[in-house]
Amino acid sequence: MIIVQFITIVGSNFAILCYRSVKATVLSNELIIVASETVNFDSELPHYKTEGGVYRDPTDDGRIYSPTIMWVEALELLLEKLKPKINFSKVVAVSGSGQQHGSVYWKKGSQAVLSSLDPGKSLVSQLKDAFSTMDSPIWMDSSTTKQCREVENAVGGALELSKLTGSRAYERFTGPQIRKIYQTAPHIYENTERISLVSSFMASILVGCYASIDETDGAGMNLMDINKRTWSKAVLEATAPDLEQKLGNLAPACAAAGRISSYFVERHQFDKNCFVIQWSGDNPNSLAGLTLNTPGDLAISLGTSDTVFGITAEAKPSLEGHVFPNPVEPDGYMVMLCYKNGSLTREDVRNQCAEKSWDIFNNYLEKTPPLNGGRLGFYYKDHEILPPLPVGFHRYIVENFSDASSDNLKECEVQEFDPESEVRAIVEGQMLSMRGHAERFGMPNPPKRIIATGGASSNESILKLIAQIFGCPVFTVERPDSASLGAALRAAHGWLCKEEGGFVPISRMYTGNLEKTSLGAKLAVPAPGDEGRELLKKYTVLMKKRMEIERRLVEKIGRA
Repeated sequence: MIIVQFITIVGSNFAILCYRSVKATVLSNELIIVASETVNFDSELPHYKTEGGVYRDPTDDGRIYSPTIMWVEALELLLEKLKPKINFSKVVAVSGSGQQHGSVYWKKGSQAVLSSLDPGKSLVSQLKDAFSTMDSPIWMDSSTTKQCREVENAVGGALELSKLTGSRAYERFTGPQIRKIYQTAPHIYENTERISLVSSFMASILVGCYASIDETDGAGMNLMDINKRTWSKAVLEATAPDLEQKLGNLAPACAAAGRISSYFVERHQFDKNCFVIQWSGDNPNSLAGLTLNTPGDLAISLGTSDTVFGITAEAKPSLEGHVFPNPVEPDGYMVMLCYKNGSLTREDVRNQCAEKSWDIFNNYLEKTPPLNGGRLGFYYKDHEILPPLPVGFHRYIVENFSDASSDNLKECEVQEFDPESEVRAIVEGQMLSMRGHAERFGMPNPPKRIIATGGASSNESILKLIAQIFGCPVFTVERPDSASLGAALRAAHGWLCKEEGGFVPISRMYTGNLEKTSLGAKLAVPAPGDEGRELLKKYTVLMKKRMEIERRLVEKIGRA
């Protein structure tokens, strides 16, 4: 048995969970990776002229999008690159992971096009006219602040929306994006037959009809009732008219979207009985790929965006962070914090301060002392999600830090740090922010362990800093692209549930055998010893000071 998974949005050399490429991962029935392939949008599809897989609209502040048809062409190229490596006829299940929140707009009549694809012709040639807009808003977009406030106000405020959907309104979420299109381009909205997420869009192509949005990815839209796991009538009405019809039904993450389309059977020789399991978002798939199933554990994904996530038995939404259904446990939830300024912002500091060399960057990180002499940096290359601050860079030095208490620390703002201190400030600042917000959100403090994933999880210097700041051991997985691996695992899980005629715990697939699969996590940095515990106390003081400065910045220049 071979289970293959196609991930629509994966990273470059550094950033695994992002928007720069499309990747395939193949698992055997022993849950061992037997093949993989990648298509990079910028380098392998240069005719789209994207930068990092996206376009930035210079006339609309914060508008960031991707050409929908590029994803279609990337899928075709990916299959051609994968063909020499595996026998498609032995694939029994396919699933996938798309960047969360991104959306696709099928124009009226496209269902008929999907269901009658000619295997003698390319997907691009047949789908190029299937969309009411060729632009897909993506998770980086921050142009919908107005729509966010409108939706929140319509349901009784930000906290009420969070209690209802699992999150307050965020610019990147699909609901506000849909509302903006309805308001600014009503002809596009009117001509739209179905709105898909990136995940359900790719699943739709594979099954040859409109695939449902899965409940876990659907929670990232500001449209789904997080407890009932159905579309919220109140939020739908506050977003756009006749929206439920355009969204279709929701489906559990472990359900089958259908059997693979005859197009792929005839053109690529897939078995006609191959199942397409519901696709989901990159963050839920990462949780699956890390086999995160202990409430005291946390995961940190270090990619284009940085995320912190864990699991919980109860949904307790707040004004900060997100609650989604657990993609592999029907009665549970995942909790998550998301930072837009991740690896690309670290890369910018590397380019400016470390001669564009990760070796020099890491050397600076190792040679500068912990706590950085009280230097705190806030680095926002793009409008940040958490905290909601605009593009900008803010640097402070905490005075008399070595002998002061958290109650009387004073800071002064400065214009720049020396290169070595700048390198430590970007990484230390990001991790302090993660810890501060994780604790405020109610995540474990300290965690039993942290599992690090994403491209930067291969950086030992960064992992050491995570262990020092969070005060716990740090583990890593064999492959940093946990979203890709997680979706492949979910393909196997969905196939098993289908075979058994109902839900089966995913742990049944690997319990007692985890270390022999491609899923096991290994200790990278042990928990701090006695000396480390003293350092942890100082980091706690510095973290509180950082959160205090952050609060004042939000009050002064915040975007929400």
